[in-house]
Amino acid sequence: NAVQSGLVEFGDLVQIKKQLISVISLSLLLISQKAYFLYMYSRYLSGEKKKDDETVDSLGPLEKGQVRNEALRELRVELSKKHSAGELDGFTLYLYGVVLRKLDLLKEAVDVFVEATHALPLHWGAWLELCNLITNIDMLKSLSLPDCWIRDFFIAHMYTELQMIKEALQKYQSLIESGFSKSTYIVSQIAVAYHNIRDIDQALALFNELREQDPFRIENMDTFSNLLYVRSMKPELSYLAHNLVGIDKYRVETCCVIGNYYSLRSQHEKAALYFQRALKLNPRCLGAWTLMGHEYMEMKNTSAAIQAYRHAIEVNKRDYRAWYGLGQTYEILKMPFYCLYYYRKAHQLRPNDSRMLVALGESYEKLSQHVEAKKCYWRAYTVGDVERMALLKLAKLHEQLNESDDAAQCYIIYIQDIFSCGEQLEHAEVSTALRYLGQYYFKNKLYEEASLCAQRCCDYNDAREEGKALLRQISQVRDHMEASNTTPVRRVSPLDLSSFSP
Repeated sequence: NAVQSGLVEFGDLVQIKKQLISVISLSLLLISQKAYFLYMYSRYLSGEKKKDDETVDSLGPLEKGQVRNEALRELRVELSKKHSAGELDGFTLYLYGVVLRKLDLLKEAVDVFVEATHALPLHWGAWLELCNLITNIDMLKSLSLPDCWIRDFFIAHMYTELQMIKEALQKYQSLIESGFSKSTYIVSQIAVAYHNIRDIDQALALFNELREQDPFRIENMDTFSNLLYVRSMKPELSYLAHNLVGIDKYRVETCCVIGNYYSLRSQHEKAALYFQRALKLNPRCLGAWTLMGHEYMEMKNTSAAIQAYRHAIEVNKRDYRAWYGLGQTYEILKMPFYCLYYYRKAHQLRPNDSRMLVALGESYEKLSQHVEAKKCYWRAYTVGDVERMALLKLAKLHEQLNESDDAAQCYIIYIQDIFSCGEQLEHAEVSTALRYLGQYYFKNKLYEEASLCAQRCCDYNDAREEGKALLRQISQVRDHMEASNTTPVRRVSPLDLSSFSP
């Protein structure tokens, strides 16, 4: 009637109808909290999609973090009003926390995620988001978490993330005894815990057990592939990659496993391509960022490696591998002050990891801070030197500083450790230690010990000639002593090497 009477144009009427439909739809959404969450979450996802579309394809995933989701500020304003009025349920509180985290309002995000766990304790996504924002054990203890059985799972997960592996294993064992003995999730988390402390054999055994229990499981298989990569188990890694492709080739874990397989075959360009695919599927995949940084390091692309490691730190500041990778990158660039900073960060996260301590010692040594370097090397030895290099580096540092007695003592302990564990044939540095000790004992007129070291030098190709030359010198000195009827003066009391044979 309005159109016929000329009061309203037909086009205007259509527009009014659309607006009325929108108002009615929004009113219906406000009736249900779950519907309201879906409405707000769809707006958030729409903003994320637009952000990805605006990213220039040629830049690749490394620069993806430079583009912002324009819908975040609007969502924050609307959700904060609802939050102040106490009208948000567990799901919407979770979304509000995600928005705050994306806007780098981390303190407010922690409070909201804690509130979300109280409102909906069984929403594991809120617990995981909270996990990424907790930086230390004191912060964890200060949180007021709901008294629910899922809290124990969260605490165990946090212990693993904070490298408190002993406490994590105890917590998971108590959960098994509480009735979760058949939980594949707990088995996988225990395997991850052993992976974090580099107990590779135990971790591999648990992952193989997990594969037998659930052959179609994809979660945590990227960690399993890391272990296979470290052990250079190429056939097993190939089988795992083919198996996961058959299950779901569009999963992040599958892409990471394939990337590890190509990396093991030294096809680093292909490996980086699959890690990029993983990041397209999930830009917050911590492992993919770190592994891609490793691949760029292999390809000598240090600038791209630095960006990848920095993105990994943005995802999770507790990732010691990213901090350590940045330290290695700046070490290649011959920037010792920078690599010292990043190695310190890695050491803070892994205080009992000898690799971090050795890296710190090397950085201090390059900066001529020898006292700190010595402390780091000795600490690396006392916590359990994984690569058996700390004592060797400490001995060489003492040797450079002309501290011959200290250098000899370090070399003796180093050789004893190598011989006692049966790894001496794999270590070329043993010959270096034997050469030094031979000359050291000779200068101190301990000809028996010098002769023993010289004889063992003959077992190594790179030290054979020096060993023979030292034996000739010792023989000449002994002949001269016998002729003059003199006995050598024992000046030092070295450790006994006679019980250790190569």
